[in-house]
Amino acid sequence: MEELEQYRNYIQELLTDRAARKWDDDFQVQTIFDPVRDRYQLVFVGWNEAERIYGVVLHLDIIDGKIWVQQDGTEVGIANQLVELGVPRSRIVLGYDPPFVRGDTEECRGVINCDRDLDFHIFQNPRH
Repeated sequence: MEELEQYRNYIQELLTDRAARKWDDDFQVQTIFDPVRDRYQLVFVGWNEAERIYGVVLHLDIIDGKIWVQQDGTEVGIANQLVELGVPRSRIVLGYDPPFVRGDTEECRGVINCDRDLDFHIFQNPRH
């Protein structure tokens, strides 16, 4: 239970820090924390003249004691930051990667670095 509470704190600190950075004046950056269901998001909301701006920059869930990175629209990669804080790679799942990329044994399913050594740059969302 202590470990889960630490994960919640890490995620909330990282998202709060990211939200406090200088963004664009046309939109707000909002954090959404649901520690009961372990759902955490960083979103931007606003307008650019007549165009609506809305997007999820980061979305993390804690599922079965593992941190699932569902969306990561950052350059640094939040998984890298979590590892730097001391979260074992085996407790981080890159949910945006297809299962066949994440590992194929039951104990490895979805886990970073289970059956191969990955460099930190691999933790970034490949779509960004």
